[in-house]
Amino acid sequence: MKKEEVPQDKSNLESANFKELCYAVDENGEYTTAHSTGWDPKTIALDNAIREIEERIAEAKQRVLNNETSPIEYYMELHKMDLSVLASYAGIWKWKVKRDFKPSVFKKLNSKTLQKYADIFGVTVEELKHVQ
Repeated sequence: MKKEEVPQDKSNLESANFKELCYAVDENGEYTTAHSTGWDPKTIALDNAIREIEERIAEAKQRVLNNETSPIEYYMELHKMDLSVLASYAGIWKWKVKRDFKPSVFKKLNSKTLQKYADIFGVTVEELKHVQ
């Protein structure tokens, strides 16, 4: 697209005074960079993705409060991780992390493992144990 055609639609970027760097073609037909405040289709897609993430966080929190899962799953969702990412950060197998989602297993985790999860999520062990 031509540099003067780079979209400048309203988006979340605009309200935060951020601009996205895009590639465009200048008046000489050369590739150059241009700033964009947003593009409606991209804004809609990002808004939908954020809404979906917020729903997953709320659902995980409710499952913790219902004693259907451990706080590890809630914090994983809150930090926009998936099972593979969390397992990688923790340095343990995915099946082990998934097993730690079980409330009965979570209650028996040793302090070293709890501290490892707390460090990953940037919370205290006490905060990890008690989702409000």
